[in-house]
Order: sequence, then structure tokens, then C-alpha cells
Amino acid sequence: MSNNKIKPSLQNPLAEKHQVDFNIPGEIAGKAGAYEEVMREGYELIERPVKSVSVAQIEKQHFKKRMTVWERINFLTSHEPNILFQNWGKNLDGASLVTGILNINGRDVAVYGHDFTVRAGSIDATNGQKLARLMYMAGEKGIPLIGMNDSAGAFVPAGVGGLDGYAEAFTALRKISGVIPTIMCMFGFNAGGGSYLPRQGSFVIQPEDTFFGLTGPGVVKSVLGEDISPEDLGGPKVHAASGVTDLTVSDEMAALRTAIRLLSYIPDNNHSMAPFQETSDPLDRKTWEINTLLKKAFNSPTGFNTPFDVSIVIQQICDHGDYFEIQPTRSREAITAFGRLGGNVVGFVANNSAVSSGQIDCDSALKIARFVRFCNIYNIPLIFMEDTTGFLPGREQEARGIVQAGRSMLDSIVDVRTPRILLILRNAFGGAYASYNNYPTGADLVLALPTTRLAVMGPAGKEFVYKDELRKLRGSIKARIAQGVAERIKAGLDGADAKKDAEKEAAEWLRREEAALNLRYEKELMNPREGLALGSISSLVMPTDLRKVLGENLNFFLRHYKPSAWQGVQREFH
Repeated sequence: MSNNKIKPSLQNPLAEKHQVDFNIPGEIAGKAGAYEEVMREGYELIERPVKSVSVAQIEKQHFKKRMTVWERINFLTSHEPNILFQNWGKNLDGASLVTGILNINGRDVAVYGHDFTVRAGSIDATNGQKLARLMYMAGEKGIPLIGMNDSAGAFVPAGVGGLDGYAEAFTALRKISGVIPTIMCMFGFNAGGGSYLPRQGSFVIQPEDTFFGLTGPGVVKSVLGEDISPEDLGGPKVHAASGVTDLTVSDEMAALRTAIRLLSYIPDNNHSMAPFQETSDPLDRKTWEINTLLKKAFNSPTGFNTPFDVSIVIQQICDHGDYFEIQPTRSREAITAFGRLGGNVVGFVANNSAVSSGQIDCDSALKIARFVRFCNIYNIPLIFMEDTTGFLPGREQEARGIVQAGRSMLDSIVDVRTPRILLILRNAFGGAYASYNNYPTGADLVLALPTTRLAVMGPAGKEFVYKDELRKLRGSIKARIAQGVAERIKAGLDGADAKKDAEKEAAEWLRREEAALNLRYEKELMNPREGLALGSISSLVMPTDLRKVLGENLNFFLRHYKPSAWQGVQREFH
């Protein structure tokens, strides 16, 4: 009995295979000649990469819960694909890679995909060259690129030709980087060049049960003697944590759906705007939920130190609450996302106090830097939301290079040429404020909520502002304890107990006095008043008016912004 699952089909399995007729419709059939023979040979050559693959190979793909490259292409578009560069030799040289132009939701998109059923999708000199040719065409025509990577790497029997093929593709992808956006889907098991190439792209999407990396587990074991699974070596969890992968999904279909959705937020090239989408969500819709969130947080026992999830604020501002987060599982203390405001695509960069008080560490700084740089290159306006107590201090962060990571974030913000707005939600302290899209670093507009606490330092700043008063308070403790001891002994308390009780009372008194100074510091210096007086903040906005104020200002800036390629000097570090 067969173990294969029988699937229902409308096709008759006993029907004869369809024969292509090369006669002109209505023409009286005659004896076939040289013309018909040439037509038949040409048709067979066109169909060869598909027809030469055995059913067993396709079933292997399906058994591993993977689609063939042709199935992936059909999933991306309902239109007939325009397959270009059909240059495959008699040994199917070049057939392991399919390249073409697809119509995806009315937009021309260049697409390539490895055909794992042919030579395990490996690269030889022929298909390396045609991949490079597709990339150059996409760059010249200004259309985005989607890559469907499912490759064992260079084709070993091709010798150095396979390496040359990868080198050509590397070079082409680097040259179109910053000219057109690229989305890379990782399918199957990719190693070596199959990993280097897609990570040159703008975004990488990786489903579960897939691998990509420098080498596979077998090589790691033979070189290092280390047993490790593909999942632990180069699976989606590993790459999502490091930032190598931008988005992780459940399976191939989810990856392709995600690629299509991401495409809707990004422009065709570096001299155009992202697609505008009409919305029925009124721009002046009141954002009452933001008001409720802040009220519950700040009226709680922990008051202004209460963390809250900034993604709720982003959701309430965006059209119909829809936004698309990039690297959603990595460095959650910072959120980077695409959304729409009044139909216009906007990039959101927000500190998230719900995680580590929103402190910026090495990973979140680099996450922000990369996202900001992408938006800057591709004419996407930015809204920054600030609520951070600063950069994360400590030995580990210094050892990992927090100074350089923070500098990368600052550089990306200073370089921004697209419209950009800063909204200070709550905390904006020290160097984090100074490097987070304020007026001196080039912001077009700085807004703040009444909950804003803008200061050089957080509550610890009282040590400098009220230094003399604190010194006097702390210096009086000794005399206060001595007086307390004397009073207790006079009342008949034992000497040791008297001292212990007096010390406790003095400590509690000092805590109350320091708490009062904390409150005084917050009221006098940790508020938006000084920022408004100095012009560091343009105006205050009520939480319920955030969508309207941000949307109207964004529309104003976009009316006076002309999309163009970035013509400035490219700085060394980014």
C-alpha cells in the first residue's frame, strides 16, 4: 500500500499529455517542415528547466514543506511572470536560478529564485552572470528586487566559475544598494555565498526550519569538533537576536506574504516616494487611548517612573492602527516600524520604556542607525518618539563598543535629509537627548507632551544642583543621632537600643528630605518649561491631539520636499 497521501484533483490522470500545435489557427494542416521543427525545439528549450525536473525532485521539496521556485513565483503574483535571461546550457548550466520581472499589486518588481530541484540551487558561472545582469537592470530601471534564496552555494564541479558567479552577483548587489530597496527571503539550507549575498539586501526574512550561515554544522564539527544543530548555528532565533535577520515568520507562505506587505511600505527607488494610500481614518481623530495609557501609568504608585509600551502610542497615531515593525524581537527597548499617517508612509523610531527603561544599548543603537539610514536613503519621513533615561552604562557595554554604536546612531540621525519630527513623550536626559533628533541635530520640528521631563540628568542630578543643601543635611546626621540617643537614654531606654532607634529615625528623616529634594528637582528642572523657554521645544501637544498635530505637520513638510537620490558626501562610518 502506498504511503503517499492522495490529493483530490480535477485533472484526469489518464488523459493524454497536451501536445502543442504550431499551426496557425484556421490554417489547413499540411506536412510539417523545418519551420515546425525549429518552433518545437524552441518551445522545448523554453520549457526545459521546468520539464527536466523529475516528479521525485518536486515531491522531495514538498516533503520538506518547501515550494518549488515556480510555485513561489506564482504565489507572489497573479499575472504571467516575465522570465528573463533564459540562458541555460545543455547540462542545465544556469537553470538552477530563475530571474524575471513580476507585476506585484501593479508594480514592476525584479525577482530571482534558486531552483533547488536543479543542482540544489547552486551557482555556476552562467547563473551568477545572469543574476548580476538582473540586478543591474533593476538598478537602471529603478524597480525593487525580491530574492528567494534556496541554494547549496557554489556548484563544486564548476570549479572557480561558481565562485566567479557569486563574485559578480556580490558586486552587482553592492552597486545597486542604496539605489533600489531589496527584500531577501531565506528558504531551505543556505551556506557560504548563499548567506553573504542576501545579507547585502535591505531586509532579510527567515522562516522557521531554515538555515543560513558561513558554514553548515558538518564543517563546524570537522574543523572545531563541535556538535551543533542547524537551528542553533544559523536558525531564525540566532539571526533575529543578532540582527542578521530582520523578520522571522512561520513558513514560506508567510515569508512571501510578509515580503509583499513590506513592499507596500517602501518606494521603487531612491528618487521616488513610498506608495501613497488613501485612508478613511480622519487625520483629526482624537487619540483618547494614548491619554488613558499615560493617565493610568503616571497616576500609579510609581508615578513618572512607570514604564509603558510605546507601541500603543504608534498604533493609535497610524492610519487604522496598522504599522509594520522591523526587527520586532530584537532590542525591544527601541522600536523601529513603518506606518501610514494620512496615507503617507512614515518611519517610526521610538524608545520603549517597557523594556530596560528604554535605555539605549549597543544593539538598539545599531538597530536604530540602520533603520534611520534606510529611511534617509529612500525618502521616507521619520517621527522619533523619545522616552529614555540615557545610554546603558556598564563594563559589558563599554567592552562591546557602546561609544561606537552610539556614534553610529548619532551619525545616521545627523545625516537625515528627509522630513523629521521629534516627539518627547517623557524622559529626555543627557547624551541620549543630545543625539536623538533634536533641533541642533537637524530636526524640522520638536514637540513635547506635558509629561515631558527634559534635563541634563535624571533624579541623580539633584546631587549637583542641590549640592550644598545635601551636604548640610548629611552632615547633620551625626549630631541628630547624638541628640536622639541622649533623649532616649533620658527617657529610660537602654544605651544600645537608644542608639539603634536614633540611627533608624535619622535615616528615615534623611530619606524624606532627599525625596523632597527629588520632587523639587523634578518640578524645577525635569519638565518642558525650560525647553520651551530656550526654544529646544517648539510647542506642547495634548495626548489626544497627537495624530492631528503630527499628521498636519508631516503633510506640510512633505508638500515642500522633493524626493531625490542622496547626493551628499558618504561618511566613513555608518
